[in-house]
Amino acid sequence: MNTYNDRSNSQDEVLTLVLVHGFLSGSDYWSSVKESLEPERRVIAIDLPGFGLRAHEGAVDSIADFADHILTELSAASIERFDLLGHSMGGMIVQEMAHRAPHRISRLVLYGTGSEGELPGRFEPIAESRRKVEVFGKTPTISFIVSNWYVQGTQAPWFDTSLALAEQASVESVKGGLTAMENWRSDDYLSSLELPCLILWGDQDKAYPFAQEMALWQGIANANLAVIPNAGHNVHHEKPALFSALVNDFLGSSNF
Repeated sequence: MNTYNDRSNSQDEVLTLVLVHGFLSGSDYWSSVKESLEPERRVIAIDLPGFGLRAHEGAVDSIADFADHILTELSAASIERFDLLGHSMGGMIVQEMAHRAPHRISRLVLYGTGSEGELPGRFEPIAESRRKVEVFGKTPTISFIVSNWYVQGTQAPWFDTSLALAEQASVESVKGGLTAMENWRSDDYLSSLELPCLILWGDQDKAYPFAQEMALWQGIANANLAVIPNAGHNVHHEKPALFSALVNDFLGSSNF
């Protein structure tokens, strides 16, 4: 876990926003928007076990286990209440966190994610991604996956950086993440989530089709939906200023 802004040690004096990255990512994934989210709050970016700065750790193959890990880590850091933003697989994890510990979360941002782990409408089925890892190996498989995160594919400015971050994950962690997503869904408890929620989605997202966003928007009572035009799965890389403006507005900041 990385604390990017620790201007105050008192949780009563500073708001805390916890960022949870998605599959094949890490805390460095947020560098394009970190500074623009920080002026009014402390920003903490998580590295999930098996990814990013924690790529050396063992693989995790359950969304529930990822969620429990983060909740425990935040408690150890004496962070008991916070705003929470999750992207892609991280969006699944933060839904699970909100279900397990709703009293700890003030506001929730679900970004480029959905309520159904098998990801119907994804650029390829999760089972196919797993098969490719086993048959062709990690590198060509994750290169194809990362290329589908951007409107410009492999020509996107952030493609090489994102691919390098994805490469840090072991084969076991790649397979574990795929299994975690495939075996998860939140449909049964979406209606019980009562906290304020913002759903963010790029209209060219190839990983999560709009039906997934509609399920979240219609399933969570206090949810708002923002659709970003001409953006793919990684809006925070393709349109960082707009991404930060929407998040800051939802979290109540005038600094954007």
